[in-house]
Amino acid sequence: MHYRRLGHSGLMVSEICLGSWLTYGNAVEDERAERCIDKAYELGINFFDTANVYARGRSEEVVGRALRKYPRDTYVIATKVFFPMSDGPMPNNQGLSRKHIMEQCHASLKRLGVDYIDLYQCHRYDPNTPLEETLRALDDLITQGKVLYIGFSQWNAYQIADAVKFQEAHNMDRFISSQPYYNLLGRGIEKDVIPVCEREGIGQIVFSPLAQGVLTGKYKPGQPPPEGSRAADPKQNMFMNQGRLDDSVLEKVQRLEPIARQAGLTMAQLALAWCLRLSNVASVIIGASRPEQIEENAGAAGVKLSPDILKAIDEALA
Repeated sequence: MHYRRLGHSGLMVSEICLGSWLTYGNAVEDERAERCIDKAYELGINFFDTANVYARGRSEEVVGRALRKYPRDTYVIATKVFFPMSDGPMPNNQGLSRKHIMEQCHASLKRLGVDYIDLYQCHRYDPNTPLEETLRALDDLITQGKVLYIGFSQWNAYQIADAVKFQEAHNMDRFISSQPYYNLLGRGIEKDVIPVCEREGIGQIVFSPLAQGVLTGKYKPGQPPPEGSRAADPKQNMFMNQGRLDDSVLEKVQRLEPIARQAGLTMAQLALAWCLRLSNVASVIIGASRPEQIEENAGAAGVKLSPDILKAIDEALA
């Protein structure tokens, strides 16, 4: 396994991060989830990402329980706060207010079974809460030792710049990470988000680097989703829309197969290595329901794609 610094912090994270969205505590039974986490740890993956809202806390419980057998200083746990954690008219049970952040941090610590969270992330931007309130609450959690580092997910460049400017002006602990959607089929952060993050010392933790399995090549044009795949699972297929399974997209993806073969990689490894070609990307978050998937994906760590391969990829997806 290879490791990178997360932003300008001293925190070292594995280039491959194991995430738990839609899987652990939900579509994957607990015993198999634990085997996946054990395999990741065995392969040198030290970075595990979850969120309070994943399966309404069940994901944090599963991840925390599986990691408890290992020394606490050997792994990094990242979780998030923003989305509602219950149904019904409870207006303070969401967003990035001080009340919600503090309550959910304590709840996450309890579910994970740890004394501190390595990386606590704002799951989205909250336009209904003053930015100062959010940043002061996060800074207080760091001062209290309940959180070591802070980050955010899916913030735009203007929101990032405003937050960092306030943190710097008030001598606060600064954000070190951004968790955006990024892959060969979704490159929106390249224009604005990555430049501002590079300038401010914020590293990317990429989610959906395989476009939810589309970039593995297992979905074929004109064919139904293979049995056992995410798109064939009624618990997960609602997230496979947005044109990812259109034949026009799948035909482009199939053009990557000979390129991966030329590079001596699987299609999944090619897609992950492509994301990791950027120095601002510290880690890519994979999801896995089987230990073998983790073993394959971990093979992308340390891979350097040649200029010829990168050019061929761009031409295939043009």
